[in-house]
Formats: sequence, structure tokens, C-alpha cells
Amino acid sequence: MAIDFELLDGGIAVITINRPDKRNALDAEHYAALSAAWARVRDDEAVRVAIITGAGDKAFSAGADLKSWIGRKAPMAELWRTQQGMLLNRGLEIWKPVIAAINGHCLAGGMTLMLATDLRVAADHASFALSEVKRGIIAANGGTQRLPQQLPHAIAMELLLTGDAIDAATAARWGLVNRVVPAAQVMASALELARRIAANAPLAVQAAKELALRGGDVPLAFGLRLEQFVQQQLQRSTDAAEGRQAFSDKRPPKFAGD
Repeated sequence: MAIDFELLDGGIAVITINRPDKRNALDAEHYAALSAAWARVRDDEAVRVAIITGAGDKAFSAGADLKSWIGRKAPMAELWRTQQGMLLNRGLEIWKPVIAAINGHCLAGGMTLMLATDLRVAADHASFALSEVKRGIIAANGGTQRLPQQLPHAIAMELLLTGDAIDAATAARWGLVNRVVPAAQVMASALELARRIAANAPLAVQAAKELALRGGDVPLAFGLRLEQFVQQQLQRSTDAAEGRQAFSDKRPPKFAGD
């Protein structure tokens, strides 16, 4: 199976789509393995932050392996198995931060995967496209939903309706990625971000992510009220006490996630 999972010191999980000969495209078997990897990130308390990347230097992921999906006949009942084989971009709730280390072409399902991550580091030769309309389908698994949330309307619609690609510099200018670096520095840059996040209080980090994402679906007054309830819970945590003590002692905190 070509979905690699490595847990590094500090609670950093690295998931690698390892099919460089297929531009890291995914067939049904690899989607299932990727789903299992995401479940581990969600459920393993040793994981504080995750990095998703592709093997090689050509592609982050080209999305679905079309040769394995074209002509596939799925039973109608499958449409209502909404929790089966859940993926990050399909709606799996993972409140631990996820960083995309984009080492090359980020296309179709690869781009919808990127859109579901929280921070993104791109190689300077990377390109981005939701080209599904050129194949008679749509950018599903969040493409039509997340892109208009993350970009101005006219720019998002241009990408969705033309299917044309943009380069890394354009993606950075539009705010789709956090930074563009030379290809050799992509993982080092992603790891540097991951370490900075993993050093913070895990419960507070997860709460901040969930509140930020859920806040887009509720009125501001409700979001502000929800913040108050979450803050009260966090203030009673062991991590909050450690944070206060470490500040008083002028030393780095040692957060345990409780």
C-alpha cells in the first residue's frame, strides 16, 4: 500500500501519497488507505499536527486515478453511506491542524485535498487546477464549496469554470498558500511550521481550529458566545495551569493535552 504514515518526535504525523509513477493519483484502494490514515490522525492522542505530501518532485497529487474510476458503476445506495471511507476533503472532522507540503502539481482531487488543509507550503514549480469541467464532471469533495469560501468570488469562479491552471506565485498572491519555497525546502518549511504548532497547547490549538471553521456557519453573536463556553473549559485544564506557571517561571511550557 502506497500511503505512508510516519510519526515524528513532537507529535508530528507525516502522511505521504507514495505513487510518483501515477502522479500520486488515488484509486479506490489508496483512497481507503488514506481514509485510515486520517482516522489515525484524528484518534491518536500522540498526534498533534499532521503534514500531507506526495512522493517525488513532480506532483502533490493529481487526484483520482481516472483509469480506475471511468466506467465504474456504484450502487445508488452508496450515495447515502456518507460516513463510509471518509476523507479530510469529504468532510471528516479533524481538529488537529493539517499542513499541505505541495511538492509539485496539485490538481483536481489533489487540490480539493489541499483546500481542506489549514496551512500550505508550495514548491516554486507547483501548479494548481480544478480541471474536472474539462472531463465532464465537477470538482467534488469540496472543490465547489471551499474554493469560493477561500477566494474572492470572481477568481474562484474563473478557476472552477475554466479548469485552467495557475502557478505557485499566483496561488500565493491570491492567498491559497502560505508560502512558496524552493522545491528542496518544502518539507523543511512544513516541518518548521508543524513544530511551532505542536509546541502549543494541543487542546487550545484544536479548539481554535474548530471555532474558526464552525464560525463561518453561524451568526457572529453565536460564535462569540461559543468562544466563551470553550474558553471557560480550557481555563480549567492542566495545560492552562502549565502555561501560566511556565510564563511565571520564564521557561518553555510542557503541555500534556489535558
